[in-house]
Amino acid sequence: MIDTNNAPSGDISELIAIMARLRDPQGGCPWDLEQDFSTIAPYTIEEAYEVADAIERGDMADLRDELGDLLLQVAFHARMAEEAGAFRFADVVVAICDKMVRRHPHVFGDASFADVDEQTRAWEQLKANERASKGEADSSALAGIARGLPEWQRAVKLQSRAARTGFDWPDHRPVFAKLREELDELEAEFDRGERDHDHLQEELGDVFFVAANLARHAGIDPGTVLRGANAKFERRFRAMEALAAARGLDFAALGLEGQERLWDAVKRDELTQS
Repeated sequence: MIDTNNAPSGDISELIAIMARLRDPQGGCPWDLEQDFSTIAPYTIEEAYEVADAIERGDMADLRDELGDLLLQVAFHARMAEEAGAFRFADVVVAICDKMVRRHPHVFGDASFADVDEQTRAWEQLKANERASKGEADSSALAGIARGLPEWQRAVKLQSRAARTGFDWPDHRPVFAKLREELDELEAEFDRGERDHDHLQEELGDVFFVAANLARHAGIDPGTVLRGANAKFERRFRAMEALAAARGLDFAALGLEGQERLWDAVKRDELTQS
């Protein structure tokens, strides 16, 4: 029985009990009872992004709350699995603890590595051994990269795995050359009299893939880059709207030339404040 009169204790068993109550066919929450793994999965992904956003903003109070939301997703999936007789929340904890100990023999065992690169290679070999022990036949260097990842993240993982076999440019310069080549091909496709949608999509995909490779060579996460660009655009666009309103102007009626003047004014204001 859950005591709703006292403050939460911080014990994980309390969250597990709450989730069980929500999923109780007798008196549980109708919405929670209707859910299954596939309907909850998008929320799990969304909560992970909310965590990343709180970290990006440096908001520790919000990070605490968002981590709680993400933990709830784990409890939700584990509860549904327990109802199906597959596994319990405790089994999830045991599995991850076992994996972390197994994959860190330099911490929990006698292994030692010369540097981080050697440790990373050993980590990948351990993962490959785990896949083989499960009977997975795929021996490719690209094996085990989840297809459910955001595509920008999967692109970087594919490139990183390929690079470990030696299939990689030595530095950023050839990547820039490749990006220019792909941009030229994309522009040519745009300029065609009758565009081939599939070919245009393919060329645009090549540009995105090379851009992700450039981010990898820079040691920068492309998702973080895009979040920053989105935030900057939103900040400046809202400032443009506010500036237009302060001047008594109808923003939408200004036309592109007038809007660009506001954009330039906002950028100048940002530079003077930085």
